[in-house]
Amino acid sequence: MTSTVEQQVRFATLDDLTRYRARLQKDFDPKRVRVRVCMTGCRAFGAVKVRDAVAGAIEQQGLTDSVDLVETGCQGFCAGAPVLAVDPYGYFYQHVRPEDAHEIVAASCKYGEPIERLGYECPDGARIVHREEMPFFRGQRFVVLRNCGQIDPCRIDDYIRRGGYAALARALGALSPKEVIEQVKAAGLRGRGGAGFPTGRKWELCASSPGDKKYLICNADEGDPGAFMDRGVLEGDPHSVLEGMAIAAYAIGADEGYIYVRAEYPIAVRHLAIAVAQAEEMGLLGDNILGTGFSFHLKLKEGAGAFVCGEETGLMASIEGRRGMPKPRPPFPAVSGLWGKPTNINNVETFANVAPIILNGPEWFASVGTENSKGTKVFSLAGKVVNTGLVEVPMGITPREVIFDIGGGIQGGRSFKAAQMGGPSGGCVPAEHLDLPIDYESLTSIGSMMGSGGMIIVDDATCIVDLARFFLTFVQSESCGKCVPCRVGTLRMLETLTRISLGRGREQDLVALETLGQVIKDSSLCGLGQTAPNPVLSTIRYFRDEYLAHVQAKHCPAGVCRTDIVYAINPKVCTGCGQCARKCPHEAIEGERKLPHQIDTSKCMKCGICQETCKFEAAYSL
Repeated sequence: MTSTVEQQVRFATLDDLTRYRARLQKDFDPKRVRVRVCMTGCRAFGAVKVRDAVAGAIEQQGLTDSVDLVETGCQGFCAGAPVLAVDPYGYFYQHVRPEDAHEIVAASCKYGEPIERLGYECPDGARIVHREEMPFFRGQRFVVLRNCGQIDPCRIDDYIRRGGYAALARALGALSPKEVIEQVKAAGLRGRGGAGFPTGRKWELCASSPGDKKYLICNADEGDPGAFMDRGVLEGDPHSVLEGMAIAAYAIGADEGYIYVRAEYPIAVRHLAIAVAQAEEMGLLGDNILGTGFSFHLKLKEGAGAFVCGEETGLMASIEGRRGMPKPRPPFPAVSGLWGKPTNINNVETFANVAPIILNGPEWFASVGTENSKGTKVFSLAGKVVNTGLVEVPMGITPREVIFDIGGGIQGGRSFKAAQMGGPSGGCVPAEHLDLPIDYESLTSIGSMMGSGGMIIVDDATCIVDLARFFLTFVQSESCGKCVPCRVGTLRMLETLTRISLGRGREQDLVALETLGQVIKDSSLCGLGQTAPNPVLSTIRYFRDEYLAHVQAKHCPAGVCRTDIVYAINPKVCTGCGQCARKCPHEAIEGERKLPHQIDTSKCMKCGICQETCKFEAAYSL
């Protein structure tokens, strides 16, 4: 097998790793020109062609000995894709095309000159070419994303040079498992997967559970619409997750672990596989890590894309080869988890926070954030915001700062309407709460939640009823069907929302949605069902007038829903062929063969199939 590392190196002791890092840092020239090209999310916008063009230009201009081309993970600013950075000058270029490559190499790489037209465009038309001066990056603080976009995620040397695995060495060489747990507890790290349970306490429970075999699992089954936080870390800095997992395994006494990652993330899967192989080859995973006697073996498990497998008991069932369905708790995984053994599960972002805590100390981590929500949080900023992308901000920052300072405000100069936070399990944050601190308790108090970090911005052209219906459609289709409240309750809620969006709703439907939503929250088996009604309940709470417009005036204020549409058939044109009646899924069309047909508006669901089907153009909408 060909080596997956740059040199045949295996660390037998803690000192071996220290000496190797020192050599890497000594050989690294910070003044050397490097072109960092995002090769993950930017691929969809032509990054491969840009990379090839830059490589060709470097060779054509005879700069192969003085300029390095580095393939990185996400650099954060997705709105400018494809992006690249030129070091050591700090230039950050966006919307780069292959035909720009020659100028970038000739001007920026050869002479250090900026290219203004490729810089960030401010609202007043001015251009910013330096990354640190861009509003998008100024308000951020990088802990989890400390290496993303800065290193080649497929080169373990890049990670080690920037301090990688130093925290693992410190934990194994200077701290007992109990001391590691105490440091994580003192830091105040809470699970970043959504629930916000104290991470150190979770580790403590698993460590204290009796049993000679324990497991550690990383939940990388990110499935929220519009969410790409975990994907960004896995693709851009996989070793940060592996190091955090190794430290956690040492703390709880586990010698075997799994990363449960979505198969729909092929780049993340590939980078993880490379990282695991590199770490094993260098003695950072496997048996007798760094000569300390501690062993930890890690496997990848690809999930098939079931949203319910993000719930930890459903996830473990999938790893065991069974259908991914949740089961009642207790017993909790810390007592009886994978194959009945004590198991600890954290998500990607949680593990990526561990090494910085051990390396810099719990006080350093706890100095950021709020009293009960420490550290930073990664969000995927998407929707109707100018600067979409991956952002990491201190806990306690307000939605207004994220959306308008970092995000640059609403696209097209429209008005802000709401921020859907926490994905399909979260709730809407309206304009009246734009200055609320972003932390676990504050968001819960207004009917939303932190979730894993999705933040989808909607403007005044968005129909709130349609938005709630979109998210409810997702969770309803992803329900495993095991418990009645989730399986049937969400379907009834979806049917009611659909009637409202079609102008057939009644005022009592709002009370029914609120009542049924609360029942589903209180009685569902797992977190998917318990949070499924949140988008509906929060939008009714803050946008009741918009719902009433749909049910009372039969009008959609945003002009999105079909409330105002009425379908009819022109008897002068209809030939009575019956095609529309046969196609109508709701049996709303009546009439005898070869005679004009009619539409029963009480049955019509306004799907438009009649109009699409009629080749005589007899069916029409008013």
